[in-house]
Amino acid sequence: MTPTLDDRITGSLLGAAVGDALGGPVEGYTPEQILERHGGRVTGIVGPWNGGDWRTARPIAPYHKGDGHVTDDTLMTHALIRVYEKVRGHLDAYAVADHLVPELMGSPVWIPELEAEALPLQRIFLAEKWIVTRLHYGHVDPREAGSGNVVNCGAAMYMAPVGLVNAAHPAAAYAEAIDLTGAHQSSYGREAAGVFAAAVAAACTPGATPTSVVEEALSLAKDGTRAAIGAVAEVASTHTDFESALDPLRRAVAPFDTVGPDYRTPSLGARRPSRLHAIEELPIALGMLLVGEGDFRRTVLGAVNYGRDCDSIATMAGAIVGALHGEAAVPAEWAKQVAEASRLDLHAPARALARVTREIFAGDAQARRSHESAFAALTSADR
Repeated sequence: MTPTLDDRITGSLLGAAVGDALGGPVEGYTPEQILERHGGRVTGIVGPWNGGDWRTARPIAPYHKGDGHVTDDTLMTHALIRVYEKVRGHLDAYAVADHLVPELMGSPVWIPELEAEALPLQRIFLAEKWIVTRLHYGHVDPREAGSGNVVNCGAAMYMAPVGLVNAAHPAAAYAEAIDLTGAHQSSYGREAAGVFAAAVAAACTPGATPTSVVEEALSLAKDGTRAAIGAVAEVASTHTDFESALDPLRRAVAPFDTVGPDYRTPSLGARRPSRLHAIEELPIALGMLLVGEGDFRRTVLGAVNYGRDCDSIATMAGAIVGALHGEAAVPAEWAKQVAEASRLDLHAPARALARVTREIFAGDAQARRSHESAFAALTSADR
């Protein structure tokens, strides 16, 4: 049965949260380190890397990563959904200034990794705190506020809602995400946000496949992002097992990734604007989508065991698979464990976004009809 819109939205957001929680405890490590630490590949939800010492162990402290806790990827995704609920229309860079920044600064939420209610601002990374600094304190034009920020996956990681609001319209999702994230990122970080949103929108198209999603991403991507996706996709197409794909996918993306071989010690040229480079996370997520042939477990576990920024890779991969196949694709036991451990209702944001998506589509349809009518009047003399 073809998944409905509501089912795809639920599947995508659940899939993103589960991927995030699975990847969190092994983020920053290599596939070899993961293998040694866990005595094999990660096959489900695992505990903190440092066990009971997570409160003080560097570089993770004070975050409780693992045991089914979602990270900032999910916190930012849910914050963006709350912005959609307020605006009830398409978002742009000004929505970040007018609504997302106040969410981050003034609306306490439960932070699973801190095991406390706190402001999102107290959990997010420096590249996200940049939004607050530039827009709240610096009063920078929102459309330009992303310039100068660290170029990374910070904007891309929470763009699934943009793809879902523009379900089955990848070009519109790309354009909205590019506009929106001008307040957050620049260069290939902003480009990845647009392409990821487009991939989620493409996955919502009836009859979509992993291959069609990647093809749509390639049709919209620019510069180094397009080249990186193409290189990774070419390699991924020759694998159906993530174990054999781990090293080849890393080698394929390495020429475009500025972070370098040691994820925790970035190279001197890391995360600087460039038309030649790409973030690593999106191409690898799309590569694992192809390797896993759209199966949630194979795709997301491939992303998790890749290591490095694997919570964001798995977030993106999970969002795309969930949009392709709906909620049934996401293992129910994982979704239940993540919701309970994180103390979050993972279905509520999906219901809210589904309502807003239908409202936005109705508004878009009315605007199209008005434009068609006006254009017909303008060209009536041509007949």
